[in-house]
Order: sequence, then structure tokens, then C-alpha cells
Amino acid sequence: MISIIGAGRVGSSIAFLCVSSGLDDVVLIDRTKDDAIGESLDLANAIPSTSKFSIDATDDFSKISGSDIVVVTASTGVYMQSRTENLSQQVSMIKDIGAKIKQYCPSTIVLIISNPLDVLTYFFQKETGFSRFKVIGVASSLDSSRFRFLISKKFSVSQSDVSDAIVLGEHDISMVPIFSKVSVKGKPLLTLLSDEEKNSMTQDVREYWKKLRKYKGRSQYGIAKNAFDILEAIKNSNTLSVPACVVLEGEYQTNDVAMGVPVKINQNGISEIYEIALNSEESSMLNLSSEIIKNLITSIEN
Repeated sequence: MISIIGAGRVGSSIAFLCVSSGLDDVVLIDRTKDDAIGESLDLANAIPSTSKFSIDATDDFSKISGSDIVVVTASTGVYMQSRTENLSQQVSMIKDIGAKIKQYCPSTIVLIISNPLDVLTYFFQKETGFSRFKVIGVASSLDSSRFRFLISKKFSVSQSDVSDAIVLGEHDISMVPIFSKVSVKGKPLLTLLSDEEKNSMTQDVREYWKKLRKYKGRSQYGIAKNAFDILEAIKNSNTLSVPACVVLEGEYQTNDVAMGVPVKINQNGISEIYEIALNSEESSMLNLSSEIIKNLITSIEN
């Protein structure tokens, strides 16, 4: 069973992908019960006739008992300029949700979608005491998808012509696109861009969400698909290599901070955190990103 906490755009989009593909039973939980019920009534009609799975809706956290995976998409409000705008309220929320998940399904794997992603992943893991390999923040894969899309638009090629586009670090203003790994139709990306173009693309990746919000409000499909890919890997016992947020204990010369790094995911959660070679500029930017996250964590702890 997959439980999804938050029946808004993102939560309901993830639920749609789960039920329409026949991945597993879904429980949709929202503090406003009627919202969850309304979404579930609609989503129930997307379940294939050949599927044995169902969807339920509630505001009762006890219904998550027995969940293999819990996905947290809940939010206390809308941010407009930075994902950290509602920091203290979001941390309080994640602590409350964490206590309920620990009470009702202490062996589950948890996907954190809510923002600020890195800080909430950190506090959820620390407050619950869950294995760091079972608390997965889903955002860097989305940022990597956006990076790949921008590269494809820049060179008028399909996204399949872009290889190894990956973004690490904070899911916010200090995220680090790893240009040194990317190739476009087999050509190293760094040989195709000037420094000015690289800096401009970095800014475009970091502010992609602002452009999206200008035209449609909050995003939903990209993050839903990236979350679903992880859910599918876990439920089907596949191995997925993807950047994701995890609490680090020495990897990338970082301790006691959660941020996006390359990982492998299987039916048990994160099976491996692996390090890739970065150039000196990328290493410096990633170190700065970890410091920014650490400062946010410290601001709450103090």
C-alpha cells in the first residue's frame, strides 16, 4: 500500500500515476477530508478494469498503518519568492507528520516532496530516527529533468540526445547543475557553451519554478512523474539510479546535512550513495550549497 499525505495538485497527480498504472493500493490523506474524498472519487475512475487495486481517502492518519511507502506532499502555504519562505511552519508540520508516520508505520519507506525539501528531509529523519536510507527527498531528479530540457531547447535537439544531465545540492537557489558530465549528441556540453551561456543556464535551472509559476501556478506533473519513478522502482524491486536528497554522513565531504546526491534505489530504499567526479568549480559550488542548507537547519535548531 502507498499512502500519500496531501491531496493537492502534486499528491493527486502522484496518486493518478499509481492507480492508472495499477501499481498498488493508494490511501490519500488530507487535513480537509472532503478534498481527499473528492480527488479519490475522480481517481477511482482511472483504475483499469484489470487492476486489483483501489484508492481510499481520509483525514485519519491511522489508515496509513501497513503502508510500504508514505509520500509526503503536504504544505502549510504557498511560497512566492523562495522555497524557504514558510520554513518554520513547514518544519513544524513535518515533525508532526513524522510523529504520526512513526506511530502507525515505523517500518515504511518515506518520500519527502514538501519544501524546503532538503531541510524537511533532514528534520524528518532526525525526528523519527528512521534509517537515512529510508527517508528520500525527491527533487534533484526534477531539477535534472529541467536541466536536460533547457539543454535540449538551447541546441534544438530532443531530450534523448542529451546524456547525463544531473543537478546536485539544494533544491533551491544554490542547486548545482553538473555541466562537466553532460554530452549533447556525444559532444561534451562544456565545449559547446561560453562561460556566459553556462552561467545563464545555471540561473535558468535555479529559477525554472518561477517561470512555471508565472504561467500556471504550482507545478505538478514533473515532480509527480519523478516521484512515481521511485515508487515504481521500490514496489517492483528494480534498481534506479537517480539524484535524490538524503542525510549525508561523510559523503561529498558533508556531514549532518541532507541534500541531493547520486543514489541507487531499490525495494529497500536507498541501496547506495555514490560519488561522481566533479571539477573544482562544481565541488566548490556543492560545498557552498551544503553550507546554505546547514545554516537553514541551524536557524531552526537555535
